[in-house]
Amino acid sequence: MNTDQAPIRGVAPKIGIVSLGCPKALVDSERIITRLRAEGYQISPDYQGADLVLVNTCGFLDSARDESLEAIGEALNENGRVIVTGCLGAEPEVIEAMYSNVLAVTGPAQYEQVMDAVHTHCPQPHNSFQSLVPESGIRLTPRHYAYLKISEGCSNRCTFCIIPALRGDLASRPIDHVLREAEQLKKAGVNELLVISQDTSAYGMDIKYEKRTWKEKEYDSRFQDLCEGLGEMDMWTRLHYVYPYPHVDKVIPLMAEGKILPYIDIPFQHASPNVLRNMKRPAKQDKVLERIKQWRRDVPDIAVRSTFIVGFPGETEDDFQQLMDFMQEARIDRAGCFKYEDVKGAVSHDLPDHVPEEVKEERWHRFMQLQQEISHERSEAQIGRTLDVIVDDSNGQEGIGRTKADAPEIDGIVHLENYPNLKVGEIVKAEITDADFYDLWAKPPEKH
Repeated sequence: MNTDQAPIRGVAPKIGIVSLGCPKALVDSERIITRLRAEGYQISPDYQGADLVLVNTCGFLDSARDESLEAIGEALNENGRVIVTGCLGAEPEVIEAMYSNVLAVTGPAQYEQVMDAVHTHCPQPHNSFQSLVPESGIRLTPRHYAYLKISEGCSNRCTFCIIPALRGDLASRPIDHVLREAEQLKKAGVNELLVISQDTSAYGMDIKYEKRTWKEKEYDSRFQDLCEGLGEMDMWTRLHYVYPYPHVDKVIPLMAEGKILPYIDIPFQHASPNVLRNMKRPAKQDKVLERIKQWRRDVPDIAVRSTFIVGFPGETEDDFQQLMDFMQEARIDRAGCFKYEDVKGAVSHDLPDHVPEEVKEERWHRFMQLQQEISHERSEAQIGRTLDVIVDDSNGQEGIGRTKADAPEIDGIVHLENYPNLKVGEIVKAEITDADFYDLWAKPPEKH
C-alpha cells in the first residue's frame, strides 16, 4: 500500500475517526470532527473510504493501552495512513517503537497539533464549509444527550492514576464559555447534559474562581455557580466524577428544587482509611455515611453512583470487609468495581504487598454479589411508581429509556411497552410494572 498517497485534487478529503476511552476522550473526538468539518473535510465511516485515519487513544490502564495499540495496528493494516492522538499519545516513544510508520503522534486535547498533522498529510480543501457546521458542533452521541466537559487535567495525585502525567494539571474553562456551550446544545435539541471532567467539584480552583458575566449576571467560575447556571436551562443535568469535597453539599438543594438531576457520581474508590491513605485520595471521607444519609433526607429520590477498586496494594481482608460494611450501610444505588491493575508509571506500582490475582478476583465477586442485591432492592422499590423516562430508542410503539437515576451506557434501562408514537429524545411518564437486578419495565400510566 502506498502510504504517501494524497487525496485527489478538487475532492474533499475524507478522514476516519477511531475514538477510544472515556467520555472525556469522546468530547475531544467531537471537537476534532467539528474542526475538520468546518474546514471542509468529510468524515469517513470506514477505513477503505478514508484518505487518512485518526486514532484517539486511551492510556489510563495497561488494558486500555493494549486496546489502543491494537487499534493503531488495525488502522495501519486497513488504511495505512494513521495519525495518533489522545492519552497514549503522551508517550510517543511507546507508539513509535511498535509502529514506526504512523504519520504523527500528538497528546491529549492537542487540537491544534492534530489539525497541523492533518494539514501536512492530507491538505486542506480549497474552500471551507463553515456554514455546514451547526453552532453546537459535531457530536458522536445521540441528538438528545451530550457530554459537557468543563475542564481538562487533574491536580490530584492519586497513587493509582497517571492522568495528570497524561493530561496535565487541572485547567478549567471560564464559566461563561461552559454556559454558552450548554445553551448551544439545548438549541440543537439536547434534553440531557452529562457534566464531566477529571474532578468536577474542583472546577475553577486553578483559575481562582474567576468572575465572568453570562446574560448580564455575574458568576464565579466554581462548581456551585456552574450548577446554578446549568439549572436555569430546563434540561436534565447529570453530574459525573464529583469528588466529595464539603462544598458538594451546597448543590443538593438544587436537586431538591428540580434544577439538577437527583443523581451524583462520586468515585469513592474505597472505604478503608488505610487503603484511602495509600491511594492518596483527596477530600476527607470520614463522614461520608452521614452525608449520604443527609442527602437522602433532603432528596429522597437521589441516586448515588460510585466506583470502587478492590485488591489495591496492601489491602487486607479487614480493609475489604470495611468496604463491604460501608456498602451494606450506604446502599450505593449504582456501583462499578474494578480489580486493581498495576499500571506502569503509577506510584502504586512501587508500593509493597501487592494482592494476588486470585484474591482480587474473589473479592471482586463478593463485592458484585452484594451490589447486585442492593441494586435489585432499589429496582423492586420502583414497581408501582410513575417516573419520568427519557427515550433513547423506539420503534414507535415500544422503546428503551432511562430514569433520572440512570446515566447512558453505565446504568440501568427502562423497557417501555404499549406507547403510541414514542419518539427518541422525548421525556415521558412511565408506570413501572416489573424489575430485575438492574432494569425496569414500564407502561403508560393509567388515566383516572
